[in-house]
Amino acid sequence: MAQPQADIEVIAAGDRILKALGIADRVVLELNTLGDPESRAAYRDALVGYFSARKSELSEDSRRRLDTNPLRILDSKDPGDIRLNAEAPTFDAYLNDASYEFYGRVRDGLARLGIAYRHNPRLVRGLDYYTHTAFEFVTTDLGAQGTVMGGGRYDGLVELMGGPSMPGVGWAAGIERLAMLIADPPSPARPVALVPIGEEAETFMLRLAEDLRSRGLVVDLGYSGNIQRRMRRADRIGARAAVLLGDDELARGAATVRDLDTGEQSDVPLDALAARLLAKN
Repeated sequence: MAQPQADIEVIAAGDRILKALGIADRVVLELNTLGDPESRAAYRDALVGYFSARKSELSEDSRRRLDTNPLRILDSKDPGDIRLNAEAPTFDAYLNDASYEFYGRVRDGLARLGIAYRHNPRLVRGLDYYTHTAFEFVTTDLGAQGTVMGGGRYDGLVELMGGPSMPGVGWAAGIERLAMLIADPPSPARPVALVPIGEEAETFMLRLAEDLRSRGLVVDLGYSGNIQRRMRRADRIGARAAVLLGDDELARGAATVRDLDTGEQSDVPLDALAARLLAKN
């Protein structure tokens, strides 16, 4: 059985994703109801009557849709169709009591969650299997292609495909449009290159690498090749610093830390090594 709570949760999931992407303040949720099949059929008849009386004013595409799917005329971007749509009947006048109640519960649920929306009586999902809730997250920042996420309830879809009668609700998003709205990602953090020399140093550096990674640093730990080869690798990966540790350094309890931007290097006590690298992050 179709439940308004499912519509609310699905819309809330979309809203949460847009917030996580940092673009929620650039989109508006538009909401409408297409009613149950009885209401939809009544509205379809009203549209056919309205547009048939003004058929000569419709665009060629909309004249074709008049016989097959008149609700799609309301989606037309043709200037002449847009003018006719402004005077077309709205769904509200053809909703039965059950459809009004369903839509009211969806709106109340969104209000309780603090999800703002704008009722758009011209918003339709033109496919015949759609019922009840229709919604789109739209933006004015992408020109005419302003819908970044849209969907609704499609209780008739499974049955149309040959399956049992089954309620359903969902949405789809335009990945490219979302990508155009989100901010450029920050530059990746530059790594720290750890260069152990000898087995004992490797053991120490292995623990150090895990400690630094757990604190959010990017660490490259090299095992093979001579020092020159490992330093060339550090330059190649854009490391900001290299830490050299061998038997001599272990004996005096300090590692050599080289700043790969300035070339400066210094001895850092082993017990202060992690703090030094984190301080320069």
